[in-house]
Amino acid sequence: MKLNVKIDGKTYEVDVEAVEQESSVPQTRLYVTGAPTVRGAAPVAAPAATPAPAASSAPVADESKVCRSPVSGIVIKSVAKEGQSLQSGETIMVLEAMKMETNIAAPGAVKVAKLLVKEGDSVQSGQVLVEFE
Repeated sequence: MKLNVKIDGKTYEVDVEAVEQESSVPQTRLYVTGAPTVRGAAPVAAPAATPAPAASSAPVADESKVCRSPVSGIVIKSVAKEGQSLQSGETIMVLEAMKMETNIAAPGAVKVAKLLVKEGDSVQSGQVLVEFE
């Protein structure tokens, strides 16, 4: 992600990259004028109660029979109905994430068995949205 950062009145274009490591301390890499600088972030205190992951994000027996959310966001439009047959590329629903709309399309010729979310629901990345027959 590119950001413009102003330091002492001078603006710098900065590339920011999240780095995943095995340590419990997250790090961020900043590239200023092409030279990487790694800074460790302060540990973040865990919330008092961590919500349990949704059952719909659990592994399923046959991944070809489900459609998962590619992003965390909100369902703003549900196009397909349960029992409806769809062709590859037809829109199932539309999600909004960071003021951008993402069309969720049928992966192939499928029949919708069950819609697991409805308009207005918040969804997490990887959450199962639809089950197919």
